[in-house]
Amino acid sequence: MRWIWVLIVGAIIGAITGVITRRSGAMGWISNIIAGLVGSAIGEALLGHWGPQLAGMAIISSLIGAIIVVAVVSFFLMRSSK
Repeated sequence: MRWIWVLIVGAIIGAITGVITRRSGAMGWISNIIAGLVGSAIGEALLGHWGPQLAGMAIISSLIGAIIVVAVVSFFLMRSSK
């Protein structure tokens, strides 16, 4: 049951990140989950587990990490399309 909550929270974090970075139209729900989970891992590794937590993920650190992931991936995708 924990993994279902992790996927749901990852999708929500990814969706919020898509709205913040204005990439929500380009990202599907699978990309939102991946961005949320990878961003959560990176954000918590860099910033720690501070702030409110949901399903074992620190929300603020996870959002910051997901924004970093989306920005880096977007940068490399734009460079490769030129």
